Formats: sequence, structure tokens, C-alpha cells
Amino acid sequence: MMKTFNLLPSELTSSRLIYGCMRIAGNNSIEDRKKGKIAIRAAIDSGYNHFDHADIYGNGQSETLFAEVLKESPELRDKLIITSKAGIRPTNDDNPYAPKRYDFSEGYLLNSVDGILSRLNIDTLDMFLLHRPDYLFNPHEVAETFALLKASGKVKHFGVSNFKPSQVSLLQSVLSMPLVVNQVEINIHNIDTLLDGTLDQCQEFGITPIAWCPLGGVVYSAWGNTFSANDEQRIEAELAQQAQKYHCAPWQVILAWLLKHPANICPIIGSTTPERIIDAKKALAINYSREDWYRLLEARNGYAQP
Repeated sequence: MMKTFNLLPSELTSSRLIYGCMRIAGNNSIEDRKKGKIAIRAAIDSGYNHFDHADIYGNGQSETLFAEVLKESPELRDKLIITSKAGIRPTNDDNPYAPKRYDFSEGYLLNSVDGILSRLNIDTLDMFLLHRPDYLFNPHEVAETFALLKASGKVKHFGVSNFKPSQVSLLQSVLSMPLVVNQVEINIHNIDTLLDGTLDQCQEFGITPIAWCPLGGVVYSAWGNTFSANDEQRIEAELAQQAQKYHCAPWQVILAWLLKHPANICPIIGSTTPERIIDAKKALAINYSREDWYRLLEARNGYAQP
């Protein structure tokens, strides 16, 4: 059964597992788009109500595919939380000299949201996130942009993605509305958020951490993988033992490991395989122990914690 919780301080009630739409369009062939629709409907039928997009996913085709599902079943719109992100600017603009870059300027973000809404064929985004920090961002300009988007009715709530605690604090200090989420990489390979204050800040400010790539280092290699063969063997052995104990698959143990944290981490499930989308919910029912949480951390690190 899917668990839900309130994305405070908003009125949004989200499924604890979030469906990630990065891969739903595949190579944009008819076959892959059909597969993507099947995946979306499998997620909805399984109780996922929160769908994560970005303007760059599938070069915009992930959003247009999702729009087709909404057109086929318009009654779904009011039942879903639709999130999208922007701020990574591609090179195909009017200035051939400009590199691919981050851009939080008012004009670019306003145009980006208009493009997102057009591709999704909806009037309002439930949540809009800044995708990756723009090193040149002016927090007051971003605050003004957010205010314009909210006043226009184009965005209900706001959040960030891949922000460090200092960047969250800087932006929140000038905003008139709360940041609802911070979407960051959290997995057995990348535990930076446990160490750099990100998850502590989420608890302090009431921000919900959303974990992208939650199965990195287990189901697939994590970004910038630094695990040695010995590291992987230790983790694999501990996961196998815990999977046997909890009567589940090793990758479901990893989800339980993330869900155990008191910051209420919400993992993103990005598979386009219906069985994997459905089976991810089993992690929600695992009564995962503190002892096993630290045993897995010890296996990851190769040494005892204390």
C-alpha cells in the first residue's frame, strides 16, 4: 500500500515514493512513448500521485508525453502533484558563443515556466524547482521571479534541487514563501547530505528532501562512482543478508534505508518497468531497524562508525 504525507507547510499530500519522469519518453520513438505511458499509468494505479519533471528531460518530450496521458484522462489532473524544474540552460539559444550553463535570471525562468506549462498543457504547476544552483544567482531577483509566478497563478509552491545548506538559507532569507523541498542525490554511494548539514537543515526548516538516484551504487553505478571492488563486495554481502531477513530484494532494502531517516526522505522511482514501479512500494512496509541501518553504513564505509 502506498503511504502518503503532507508536504508542509503546503496543502499538498504526496505519495511517499515519487515517480521520476526523466526516462519516460525514451528515444521518443512510438514504441518508447507507448512504454512510457504504460509506466505512468502503472505508477498512478499503484498510488503514486507525485510526478517529477524537468524542462530538459527528453528535451521536453517527457513533458509532452505526460500531457498526452492527461489529455486521455483529464480527471487525473486534480489528483496529481506535478512538479517540474528549470535553470539549466542549453546551448541552442541566440548566442552561439554562450556555453551550456545555469541561469536563474528572471526572464529565463519566466520563459522556462511558460514552456513547461505549454508542453504539459496545464495552467498551473503544483511545484516549481530551481534545478541546479546558478553560481551567479541574485536571491532578490529569484524572490521577485517566484512572486510573479505565484501572483500569476502559474506556480503554487516552490523548492530547489541540488542546493547546499548555505544556498538554501540565502534564498529562503529573502523569500516571502517557504521552500517546500530540496531534491538532492542520496544513495549508498553518495551520503554527502548526511554529512554536510543538508538533512539537518531540512528537519530544522521543515523542508522535505527528495532523493534522486536512490538506487545508485546498487542497481546501477552511481554518478562519479568511487567504490572499489572490495567496497561493492561488502555492500552486496550486507544487502543480501538484510534482504533475506526482511524477505525482499536488496534494492528494496536500500529504499528502506533511506526511508528510515527522520527527515522523511522521499525517494524518486524512475524505472519504466511496471513491476519495478509496483515492487518499490514493498520498502514502505519494511520495519527497518536502527541496527541494520548502521550495519549497512559500516559495510559502505569499511569501518565501524564510533
